Amino acid sequence: MFDPEKLPAVQERIREETRATAHLLDSVSEELEALRTRTRSIQVRNTNTISLVASDAGNNRIEFNPLQLQLVRVVDSYGHELFFDVISSNTDTRALSERQFDTQGKPRTPLGRLMADLGKRTLWEMSPMIPERPQSPGWTLVYRDLCEWAVIYEQCHKEFASDTLLLHDGLLRTKVFAGDLFVQMYRKVKDAIDKAKRERRRDLFLVGIAKHSEVLERYRLAMALSSVFPPGGPKYTPIPMEMQKKVYKWAEYLRLPSDTGGEGEDPKYNMGEMYFVRFGAKSGDPVWTVDLLDGQADRAQKIFGSLLNDAQFGFPVPYYPHCLQQADAHAQVVDLDLAILQDTMVEAVRDHLGQEKQSIFDAHRLMVADPAARRYS
Repeated sequence: MFDPEKLPAVQERIREETRATAHLLDSVSEELEALRTRTRSIQVRNTNTISLVASDAGNNRIEFNPLQLQLVRVVDSYGHELFFDVISSNTDTRALSERQFDTQGKPRTPLGRLMADLGKRTLWEMSPMIPERPQSPGWTLVYRDLCEWAVIYEQCHKEFASDTLLLHDGLLRTKVFAGDLFVQMYRKVKDAIDKAKRERRRDLFLVGIAKHSEVLERYRLAMALSSVFPPGGPKYTPIPMEMQKKVYKWAEYLRLPSDTGGEGEDPKYNMGEMYFVRFGAKSGDPVWTVDLLDGQADRAQKIFGSLLNDAQFGFPVPYYPHCLQQADAHAQVVDLDLAILQDTMVEAVRDHLGQEKQSIFDAHRLMVADPAARRYS
């Protein structure tokens, strides 16, 4: 802690430095002047909305030291399970790659179908973050992300009975894919969407929405001060590339698949055009960062109108798409399900030890894990 006599001096230095750099806030506010003329109101539309979400890894982990398993589960807003797997940081990634295909080499999972369409047979070809011989546990989260993108890819190839909006929990950009595989996936998704429109007269939209984003954190206060979204109704506005570049330092994270040529690396990690959106009518209602699929920006009014129809029923997070909150709730493995799976893992460990050591194992489980905690009793 600071010496009480020194604290006033520290506070004064903070005030001085804040005043010296406050011009940065003025500069950010000036950048937003162009947004006010591009802000549009949202009108409610009716579109069938399906949300896809991968469960949070932190909530779907079961462990019994030193063992730790990760449940990879992707569901939609109706509770339908679209992908499920159980892995650990020690899982053989070669065997895991083979698990995506049957004995004849045909894809048997959404990830297998995406791998086949991209001409890949192993996970380390799909992502440099999944090495052939993993040394750290971080690759399990990358595998989870690949599975979610694979489910999205597969859903884009389904035949829906009405116009449909597929909602992804997060922006439509990622760095987990190797090389330009993400852009290749985008082109196949775009072909599938164009085919649905051409042959079945069905509109299919792909949207990503982020709970948090760096660009929103940079401009949140300035947006309120500049009244970019005045009260009076739901609104949206595109985020100029110049503003994005001041937040994100990697051009390949911003460049759209259609943005070929020019300086720097080719597009690799992005398939979305970024917007700020407020689904509430009041100035204090939350603002979200949203990506529309590249090539669908001209349908922004219909897309945001469909999201507005769903977000109005958002609970427990107000003015956040209800379908996404439903999918997240369905994806979590908690309470009784989690307890059953945890007990299953413990029993598997017990069986592995053999009959002669099971009595020792049972006694160990009855021991107090933290004897020192008794001092608080």
